[in-house]
Amino acid sequence: MDNREGNNDIESMEGLGREVERNGSGFEDEKEAGMRQPLLLRKRTMNTTSQIAIVGANVCSIESLDYEIVENDLFKQDWRSRKKVQIFQYIVLKWTLALLIGLGTGLVGFFNNLAVENIAGFKLLLTSDLMLEHRFFAAFLAYSGCNLVLAAAAAAICAYIAPAAAGSGIPEVKAYLNGIDAHSILAPSTLFVKIFGSVLGVSAGFVLGKEGPMVHTGACIANLLGQGGSRKYHLTWTWLRYFKNDRDRRDLITCGAAAGVAAAFRAPVGGVLFALEEAASWWRSALLWRTFFTTAVVAVVLRALIEYCRSGKCGLFGEGGLIMFDLSSTITTYSTPDLVAILVLGVIGGVFGGLYNYLLDRILRTYSIINEKGAPFKILLTITISLLTSCCSYGLPWLARCIPCPADLQDQCPTIGRSGNFKNFQCPPGHYNDLASLFLNTNDDAIRNLFSGNTDNEFHMSTLFVFFTAIYFLGLVTYGVAVPSGLFVPVILAGASYGRIIGTLLGPISDLDTGLFALLGAASFLGGTMRMTVSVCVILLELTNDLLMLPLVMLVLLVSKTVADGFNLGVYDQIVKMKGLPYMEAHAEPYMRHLVAGDVVSGPLITFSGVEKVGNIVHALRLTGHNGFPVIDEPPFSDAPELCGLVLRSHLLVLLKGKRFTKERVRTGVTELLQRFGAFDFAKPGSGKGLKFEDLDIQEEEMDMYVDLHPITNTSPYTVVETMSLAKAAVLFRQLGLRHLCVVPKTPGRPPIVGILTRHDFVPEHILGLFPHFNPHK
Repeated sequence: MDNREGNNDIESMEGLGREVERNGSGFEDEKEAGMRQPLLLRKRTMNTTSQIAIVGANVCSIESLDYEIVENDLFKQDWRSRKKVQIFQYIVLKWTLALLIGLGTGLVGFFNNLAVENIAGFKLLLTSDLMLEHRFFAAFLAYSGCNLVLAAAAAAICAYIAPAAAGSGIPEVKAYLNGIDAHSILAPSTLFVKIFGSVLGVSAGFVLGKEGPMVHTGACIANLLGQGGSRKYHLTWTWLRYFKNDRDRRDLITCGAAAGVAAAFRAPVGGVLFALEEAASWWRSALLWRTFFTTAVVAVVLRALIEYCRSGKCGLFGEGGLIMFDLSSTITTYSTPDLVAILVLGVIGGVFGGLYNYLLDRILRTYSIINEKGAPFKILLTITISLLTSCCSYGLPWLARCIPCPADLQDQCPTIGRSGNFKNFQCPPGHYNDLASLFLNTNDDAIRNLFSGNTDNEFHMSTLFVFFTAIYFLGLVTYGVAVPSGLFVPVILAGASYGRIIGTLLGPISDLDTGLFALLGAASFLGGTMRMTVSVCVILLELTNDLLMLPLVMLVLLVSKTVADGFNLGVYDQIVKMKGLPYMEAHAEPYMRHLVAGDVVSGPLITFSGVEKVGNIVHALRLTGHNGFPVIDEPPFSDAPELCGLVLRSHLLVLLKGKRFTKERVRTGVTELLQRFGAFDFAKPGSGKGLKFEDLDIQEEEMDMYVDLHPITNTSPYTVVETMSLAKAAVLFRQLGLRHLCVVPKTPGRPPIVGILTRHDFVPEHILGLFPHFNPHK
């Protein structure tokens, strides 16, 4: 297997065996190692210094993204030759793509809600009509049968077309924006399955949300628009090619992730803050402007489409669909006893959140064993969970007793033929089943019911307890199945349930409405699982239109996050780690302070001369998977050996494909190169369309010829001295978004480069393999 990460050593077979041994080091025993290691480690038979991870249920190699600008002679010449009109085109196109991302994500978000409300609405109406006729068993068969067909369809397209579309997608988007390019996570097929799989999965009554998948959907739309044109579809205009680089694509995908949150919650500012706090690893003020513009477009699109639907032209959609709970009518005043109640909620949310993440980790590891057996097993698991969910949703309301409708109620009770707080279920006229009002509804409507104000007595304590227990565990067992599934909605539902329970228990000492307690409970559980504070706070305030709740929401989030951080990582960080995605944190691990950069680079180092023999380059490309090679100038091109810079594998392949070789070892310069190539020939193509080594056709006589590497060599790569602490190098590597970091010697009279640090060299498994005596938890 190749060294995909581009590290600086060629592994021998003996080295491969040694690497396998050291991957599990740093842990006390085999059982403990199995609990903590990424899932992929058990899948390895042979290992190299390449990084691999799980995408869907498949192991794939990991490439890093080239966020660094390659300042070679070709780039400088191209930049000097750009006219003002071209720079203007580039700026206009940036904003145009941001506009298109907002439009596309807004339309997809509206389509998702429209489809879910109509499909799930038809299913629930059919069940309700059968129950009104007292055909209870037929109603169950219709309900569970519809759920089963929808769930099987969602699992089938996910398992056979795009396994990477399973789950929420937020961990994968977060990893991409950190510089990790895992295969197919943003591919068009993933976008297709994410949209339709999410609609089918949510309509199937699963305890999952479409909010997480919307973030992934927005990122996929941005990636599709940011391909920089397409030869296949004849979209090859020059001005489109400006985006054929990872740097601009990263910015677009950040906008897409923010647009996804804005489309899911109708929270444009919350979307920007989500991208800043949770998704993006790299941020700047110009990106803030474009992200804000994108989310504003999403908000306008959704508002216009919802206004259109108010006239009844959208089937069962009507005024519902997108989560929006207006609590501003509830007068919010609070006193010292209320703050004590909020602290209690925060602690409970932190404990439940930490437990939720722990259990989810164990369940996902179990599911991975089933899912890796193939698509039929994925579908079978999904169908099993669907049947379990249907039995709970239909069966548990039979445990609840019928409640007489409130006398002074303005709404229809019981509600028939539409969503509402008062579901008839099996009750006689004038009565309603409060548990059916939560279970036999779309998730959005169930949240709306829990958040509704001035409804202190509509839900019994026993009902809320049963609903919380069921949702808590159904949310856990549903997340790992092969359908696009978000965690926001299950967490909000469970949090709102225990929020109402606490609100009812503390009613004698607190003046807050139980609907507000439901909101604060949802906030506490979100803080305990997601570990997000600012973005969740703003999203909830935008959802509820109640600014007076700001201090209470802030307090409950801070308490729940602080308590949960004492147990484990946030849920998305856990999933990133479990999948083996080599995510780089903003801070360095403590044990890195005891090491220097020279301790973790390894050899032998593969370097090229400024003018290199073609055969040597071909040989190096064939034997290694390195993505960066140092270029060293030697006499007669320099007085002594010196580091000229770094050349990328992709650039070498383009250069060899063009066959501008010389028989003598002479510098040809950039002018000669420009006769055959343009700067865009070396730009990074769209996903999976780059040149591969197999595409080269080098003849035997050409192997002894020479090629000048100076014009395509990045002459200003980032370098650190070998005695720099590894912690300092890790922070530098992450903050600059690098793929390669050259390590140069401290003392003169040695070769001009010691080695290259890549993402792999900062991964704990690699460092603790080299230095097993370090304790990673100190």
